[in-house]
Amino acid sequence: MGAAAQRDAVFRALSDPTRRAILDRLKRREHGVNALCAPFDMSQPAISQHLRVLVDAGLVRAEKRGRERIYTLEPHALKLAYDWLGHFEQFWTDKLDALGAFLDSEE
Repeated sequence: MGAAAQRDAVFRALSDPTRRAILDRLKRREHGVNALCAPFDMSQPAISQHLRVLVDAGLVRAEKRGRERIYTLEPHALKLAYDWLGHFEQFWTDKLDALGAFLDSEE
């Protein structure tokens, strides 16, 4: 998968609040699918579908341990989104500086 395609997959994965909540849980430590299901009012197959999207986007790694799959956060994929958003930092800094100068001139 190319960088642009992976970045798009990351943003698609991050667009869902359930997947963001799963990532929040995984930033503390790895979890099995049953532990990841606990706080959600949805079935294990539904959580597994969310996990599949996260794995496909490269945000999560799945490892088989015995009978259970253990999921771990893969933060390098988040850096793709962070770097892309960083391109807009100068744009917003310039806009906010211009707004501040305008408001200062009105006083």
